[in-house]
Amino acid sequence: MAPGDLEQALCGMDIPYDPNVLAGLAGSEDAGVYRINESLALVQTLDFFTPIVDDPRIFGRAAAANSLSDVYAMGGRPIAAMNVVCFPIKKLGIAILKAILEGGLDILREAGVALVGGHSVEDDEPKYGLSVAGLVHPDRIMTNGALRPGDRLILTKAIGTGIIATAIKAQLASASSMDAMIRSLCTINKKASEVASRFHVKACTDVTGFGLAGHLVEMARAGKCRLRIRSQAVPVLEGAVEGASMGLIPGGGHSNRKFFGSWINLEPRISAETVDLMFDPQTSGGLILGVPAERAREVLDALAAEGVDPASEIGEVLDSDPEGHLEII
Repeated sequence: MAPGDLEQALCGMDIPYDPNVLAGLAGSEDAGVYRINESLALVQTLDFFTPIVDDPRIFGRAAAANSLSDVYAMGGRPIAAMNVVCFPIKKLGIAILKAILEGGLDILREAGVALVGGHSVEDDEPKYGLSVAGLVHPDRIMTNGALRPGDRLILTKAIGTGIIATAIKAQLASASSMDAMIRSLCTINKKASEVASRFHVKACTDVTGFGLAGHLVEMARAGKCRLRIRSQAVPVLEGAVEGASMGLIPGGGHSNRKFFGSWINLEPRISAETVDLMFDPQTSGGLILGVPAERAREVLDALAAEGVDPASEIGEVLDSDPEGHLEII
C-alpha cells in the first residue's frame, strides 16, 4: 500500500478510545503502547511482507528482524511473538515453509523472545512476519513526536536495501552488495535501542517502508519542527548508489517521493542517485534517534562500543515548525 492509504481508509471512522493508550494511531507511531500500571506498559505491533530474497531462511530472518524493530523503536523489550504466515503449501511444499520459520526462530532466539503461537492461511504468494508483544516503562517510551530544537539526528544503519533488492531481481547486483544487504536485513535493533534507553532518549523511529526521508517527515510533523539532514553524512550500503544510477528504483520509492515531497526541500546540487536513496523503502532498517546535542558524541561512542555500525550523525532539529518540514542538503 502507498503512504497514507490506511489513514485515508480510516478517516471519519469512530476509533475506540482508552485513556491508557499511550501511543497509537495518532502521531504515526511505530507500535501501540498500552499502560498496564504506573510502572509497566504493553507494546504491540504486527508486520509481514513478501520475500525480498530467494533464500527462504534469510527471508524468515529478515522478516522477523523487521517485525521486532517497531518494539525496539518505542524503547521496549520484546518478550513474545506469534507467527503470521500466508503460504502456497501445495505449490511450494513444507520444506520451504519450514526454512522460513527456522529463519524467524533464529532471530527470536537471538533477541530472547518466546514464540507463543501464530496463524496461517493458504495464499498464492508467500508472506511472513510476526505479531510481537513487548514491555516498557511508561516514562521510558520513545516516540516520533519527541524531537526538540537543537537535537542531533543519529542513524544506526546504512540505507539502500530497496534498491539492492531491485538489482537482485534484475540480476544486476554484485555478490558483495547482496551480502551487505543481507547483513543489514538480519541485524536486529536490540543494541541500538538499549543504548538509546540507557541515555534516556525520547525521540526515535525506525526506517522502513517510507524510506529515510519519509520517516524523518513523520518525525518532523509529529514534533512540529523543522529538520535538516546532510545527504553526504548518510551511510549507504555497498552497491546501492550503482543500482540507483542504473534506474533500479522500487515502486515504493516513487510513491514515497510523491506523498512526502510537499514537506521536503531538496538542495538542487544533490545528485539524482542520492535523492532516490533518500526515498528508498527499507526493510529492517535502522533507528533514527533524536539526541540532545551535548549527549550526541557519548551516544555515538556507546553505539560503536556495542558494535552498532555504521551509526552516524546525519543532521539536526533546527527550530519549531507547525507544519513539520525536512531540508536535505
